[in-house]
Amino acid sequence: MKFPTPVPVSDIARLIGAELKGNTTGLVTGINEIHKVEQGDLAFVDHPKYYTKCIQSAATFIIINTVTDFPEGKALLVVDKPFEAYLTIVKHFRPFTPLTTPVSPDLTKGEGTVIYPGAVIGNNVKIGSDCIIHPQVTILDHTIIGDRVVIQAGTVIGSDAFYYNTDKKREVWYKKMLSCGDVVIEDDVEIGASCTIDRGVTNSTVIGRGTRIDNMVHIGHDTVIGKNCLIAAQVGIAGAVNIEDGVVIWGQVGISKTLTIGKNAVLMAQSGVPSSLPGDKVYFGYPAEDAITKKRELVWIKRIPEIWEKLKKLER
Repeated sequence: MKFPTPVPVSDIARLIGAELKGNTTGLVTGINEIHKVEQGDLAFVDHPKYYTKCIQSAATFIIINTVTDFPEGKALLVVDKPFEAYLTIVKHFRPFTPLTTPVSPDLTKGEGTVIYPGAVIGNNVKIGSDCIIHPQVTILDHTIIGDRVVIQAGTVIGSDAFYYNTDKKREVWYKKMLSCGDVVIEDDVEIGASCTIDRGVTNSTVIGRGTRIDNMVHIGHDTVIGKNCLIAAQVGIAGAVNIEDGVVIWGQVGISKTLTIGKNAVLMAQSGVPSSLPGDKVYFGYPAEDAITKKRELVWIKRIPEIWEKLKKLER
């Protein structure tokens, strides 16, 4: 999330009650989680396992629970509970604003856009020209939709990320990391019925221009889908995935978090993707591998009983 204007880091320190070390005069441009941080951003870390990764990231300002070494030009904001400090910042700069009408009065929409009865559209939403928003579509706060976008009935865009801070010392182990990002849907996108597209935790979930999405597809937080992709029904994509241009994903494919699918790759139906895949190839199976190789493996697996019987005869 970018702040409306840069904020002195000293003001942030006062807001969360932090001890400020290092660059005490810097300006904070926004808050981001580790997968998306940029220079000027604020990030948080609360476990020694991730101290180095966070401090050496692009983030300029780090909320942390201990004083440790850090590069010149950066700053540490030291607090007992960095996660709680993150929540305080999000609530301050992106406070919850309840919707009191089915369509927010501050909606911005272009000429020729049709919004069917029964649609719900939240605060600070922008919709371009010549779009069709079908019945029972829910478009939640801070969503940006381009021109000529079609969204079929029952789809939810901008729901909270499935993202939790875990502390088994608490009575409730999993505490929600508030989502202050958004969803950006570019021009000429079509989204099927009953899809769910989560907003970014602190950044954007993006659907690229010309992409087509079938019914009952789930897209996790901070995932970026490129241009002209084709995604069939019942695909599940986890958070912070990068799907490059021209990728085809057939039905019931499952894709794990924080990986990249290369340009023009094809994932055949019911494949499982636990790690990144280069582009310009066809993949199948679990774990998803080159489709020709995987199909050969299946042929040999089917022959195992036959081969086993031959081996038993040889033993006699």
